[in-house]
Amino acid sequence: MEILVASAIGVLTMAGLYLVLCRHAFPVIIGTTFLSYAVNLFLFAMGRLAIDKAPIIGKGATDYVDPLPQALVLTAIVISFGMTALVVVLALRGFLESGSERVDSGDEREHEAGR
Repeated sequence: MEILVASAIGVLTMAGLYLVLCRHAFPVIIGTTFLSYAVNLFLFAMGRLAIDKAPIIGKGATDYVDPLPQALVLTAIVISFGMTALVVVLALRGFLESGSERVDSGDEREHEAGR
């Protein structure tokens, strides 16, 4: 179980970093979303993955799972949603101002011409 979760975190991080390094706005937005999913899985895995155990101490319960990582993941989901909304609005504003969805600072032809 731990190998599967660790592999999923690694694949999400790898795909997120690759997409963040693209030149267009939409892959950058998807890449930051993948990175936030990877962080959420990492935070959730910190609480020791356990099956059929209560997240709080109940009557007669000797084994329980720490509820703090679950609360951190819920908070991180809300923060990542707000961050994604902000990045989408910034990308839309940049497209409306410049007419291009490229993330870098201008057209390659302008850089080649020395402008």
